[in-house]
Amino acid sequence: MPIPTEPIGSIPRSAQLLAAMADRQANRISLQQLQTAQDEALRDTILRLEQTGSPVISDGEQTKPSFATYPLAGLSNLAPDGVVIPFADGHTRQLPCLSSGPFRYGIRASSYLHAARRHARKPVKQAVISASALSLLYPQAGLPQYSREAFVNDLVAEAERDIRECLDGGAHCVQIDFTEARLALKLDPSGNLLKAFVDLNNRVLDRFAETQRARIGVHTCPGGDRDSTHSADVDYTALLPLLFQMKVGRFYIQLASEANRSKALKAASQLIAKNQILFVGVTDPINPKVETPEEVRDRILEAARFIPLESLGTTDDCGFSPFADDTSTSRETAFAKIRSRLEGTQLATAKLAV
Repeated sequence: MPIPTEPIGSIPRSAQLLAAMADRQANRISLQQLQTAQDEALRDTILRLEQTGSPVISDGEQTKPSFATYPLAGLSNLAPDGVVIPFADGHTRQLPCLSSGPFRYGIRASSYLHAARRHARKPVKQAVISASALSLLYPQAGLPQYSREAFVNDLVAEAERDIRECLDGGAHCVQIDFTEARLALKLDPSGNLLKAFVDLNNRVLDRFAETQRARIGVHTCPGGDRDSTHSADVDYTALLPLLFQMKVGRFYIQLASEANRSKALKAASQLIAKNQILFVGVTDPINPKVETPEEVRDRILEAARFIPLESLGTTDDCGFSPFADDTSTSRETAFAKIRSRLEGTQLATAKLAV
């Protein structure tokens, strides 16, 4: 049986799309002209992903402003002074802050899925942002006439609908992006914040049947933006026990860039259930060097020493451009790394079948 392999999500946007986005922001082109550029980028991305031979593709997040903030597009009840996320190289990303209730998604992930499926001939997976990431929108000082409890109830309902519409819309699987998991341990080494995040996400997952949760996965990494990370210095083995309490059937974990892969794999092997699949990262998007298929193969063989073959899959450590303006990795490098992941997975499959 072939080892399953899937992308994480984002592909760097083309120069033409980035220019169109800038022109639209400056009001130099119409919304229709931007949408034309977006559709062309989407079509090209899907075609190139399919040409790699990938058995499962994504839309490359070509039309998302970022993996985290897509539900906020068009909302009028936001302020700009939200949580700041610092990265190791000194740059930051800042979330907006909710200024009033109720909380509703402005855009749902199913809209990206439907657009992708119009062009795709292969199964399409869809990434969604975690409820825990969006919980950071609520201000610490609270909001008049909109309690945190009311916000969380609205958030859980919106996150459930985001996933359910993708499952019902024909997604091969749905991947919850939970990149704040490792960061939570950096902010609160006691683990209480991470536990609260896991509990919140499980409130969403509890609304799905077991057969549906088999098609839902969770992705974690130490953040990947502009060739930097926000929490790579946090011990992976402190994260994994709580991560594996997530009620999903699929786990996508960054591993290619991990300093001690064997330690992380050993910990994961003691946590994964028989009915779950662990997709291990075998390419590093923030490293400009393109892995050879043989290097990928060897990383998979290393993982197979710990993870049962029936529970093993491969992926990339992270998306290649989680924020639309991240141009640190070229489009060509991203596709070259994806091809190496696919070829290396085939090599490992052949080796393990002997």
